[in-house]
Formats: sequence, structure tokens, C-alpha cells
Amino acid sequence: MKIITYNVNGLRAAVGKGFAEWLAAEQPDILCLQETKLQPDQYPALVFEELGYTGYLFSAQKKGYSGTAILTRQKPDHVQYGMGIEKYDNEGRFIRADFGDLSIVSVYHPSGTSGEERQAFKMEWLEYFQTYAVKLQAEHPNLILCGDYNICHEPIDIHDPVRNAKNSGFLPEEREWMTRFLSAGFVDTFRRLHPEKQEYTWWSYRSNARTNNKGWRIDYCMASEPVMPQIKEACILNNAVHSDHCPAVITL
Repeated sequence: MKIITYNVNGLRAAVGKGFAEWLAAEQPDILCLQETKLQPDQYPALVFEELGYTGYLFSAQKKGYSGTAILTRQKPDHVQYGMGIEKYDNEGRFIRADFGDLSIVSVYHPSGTSGEERQAFKMEWLEYFQTYAVKLQAEHPNLILCGDYNICHEPIDIHDPVRNAKNSGFLPEEREWMTRFLSAGFVDTFRRLHPEKQEYTWWSYRSNARTNNKGWRIDYCMASEPVMPQIKEACILNNAVHSDHCPAVITL
């Protein structure tokens, strides 16, 4: 089984940049998307159905904003939309699909870059998300949490850790949360399999950041420990250019 997570920064825009052709070549079994930025009636279903994928979407109430989705070739046994908290679910940030004893989540953590109010919202979300994920893991031990976490954990995950130390996404309190989250029974699959690789999943559109590889690794395929013996590979597809992010992949 091949699982890909990808913040597409607008699914319709990505389709216009060759996303469907890329998907046909990669052929993941399950594709977790973030920042779909569309309503269900705007979803280009035919494009993906022709490739064999059924899409399950959880859109934000605000149009053109946020949103998560899971595209899959295999029909899930159950799909869970949201986490049951209105202020988070209104932003379409969490969707889960169950396949037998394996549960797969697409999650889009808030960004705090727009100011103190959203940074506070992000920190509250992170605490609730961890509590929710730990409880979910107790019910579904084989759990994969794919998505844009909007946090670099360690200096190896960011191109300039010194200058970014006071920027949202690499703040001490965010990094400390990530450490606690991983200590609660979750694994950063890419870092576990590649402890010394310095690769990124997001680059600013400014200052030729991608050309100069001044990036951040903020997109993760997290897994519960019981899943780890099944994971054969974890990698980053940094040649995919449909977004300011690129995909992260795990193979089971």
C-alpha cells in the first residue's frame, strides 16, 4: 500500500498545473490532501474517477479556504468527518477513513503566521489534537496521521534554524509540542527511516526559495508504533511542483 500526503494549496489550481497526470504516474492507493480550497460541488470528480479514485471531502464553511480530503481506490469501511469541535470542524481540518484495522487521517494544522490570534488558535488546536489522537489510537491502534502540521521539529528540518527561531512554525513551544506528541506513541516516519536526511516539503513563494532550496519540512506521515513494522519506505517527492508544498510518501 502506497500512501501520499500533499498540501495542494488549491486542488483546482493544482489540476490546472498537471496534478492529474502526476497522480496517474504515481498511482498511490490512498491520497491525503490538505488546503483543497473548494466546496464539494466544485470538486472535479470526473478527473479523479477516470483514474480510479473516489474522493471524500471535508470542506471549510468559508469558501476558498482550508479543507481536507482523502482520495482512495479502495472503498473505506467508514469515513469520519471532523473531530466533533465546531470551531475546528468549521475549518474542515480533519477527515479519517478506516480500511479494515488500519485508520488513515488527513489533517491540516492551523498556521499561526497571520498574527497572535491565529497563533493562539493554533496552540489550542495542537493540545486538543494530541488528546484526540491519543484517544483515537486507543480505539484504532493501527493509525496513520498524514498532513500539513505547520511545524518543523528539529534544526535539520528547516533551512535556517537560527533566523527562524522566532517565526511561527519553528517556535520553541511548537517544537516542544511536537516532542510531546511523538512521545505519546507516534512516529515521524521519514525521520525514523532517514535520521540524517535534510529534505523539505514547503518553500515560500518569495525570494526564489524553492530554487535555492530554502525550505521547511512541515508535512508528515505520522504513524502509531504498531504500524511501524509494516512501513517499508518513507520519502519526499520534491520534484512535484503543483503547490508551494510537495508530497510525502510512505509505503506499507
